Amino acid sequence: MADHPRLRQTVLDATDVRALAEFYRALLGYEYRPGDELPTDGPDDLEWLVLRGPGDSHNLAFQQVDELPPSTWPRDGVPQQLHLDLTVPDAAELERQRRRVEDLGATLLLDRFDDPEEPLYVFGDPAGHPFCIFVG
Repeated sequence: MADHPRLRQTVLDATDVRALAEFYRALLGYEYRPGDELPTDGPDDLEWLVLRGPGDSHNLAFQQVDELPPSTWPRDGVPQQLHLDLTVPDAAELERQRRRVEDLGATLLLDRFDDPEEPLYVFGDPAGHPFCIFVG
């Protein structure tokens, strides 16, 4: 018997669950849970999708909502409420990932690449959820 519950997944709200799931699938190399894959025929009307991490280590799930005001962080207004921290081994990989993430459709929110203590970028995903990539 476990003393603590196990974190199964992080759930992100989205007005287009497939588009946001595709963004994170491409970014992280995760795979769809069986039954959640891209449809080969017929409508794509799922309101809940799950991406599985390597070895089912940590999943990301996406829940359909009608409205989702994007975070205005770092300005006041709509707080970020939750964000993901992603790490890379060095500054060269951080810069490579910046170009890749922007090509996938993310928006740069904060550039701290030159920070000697912790070089990082903060992005907004296509739905407006902030996430960080830093050297760790």
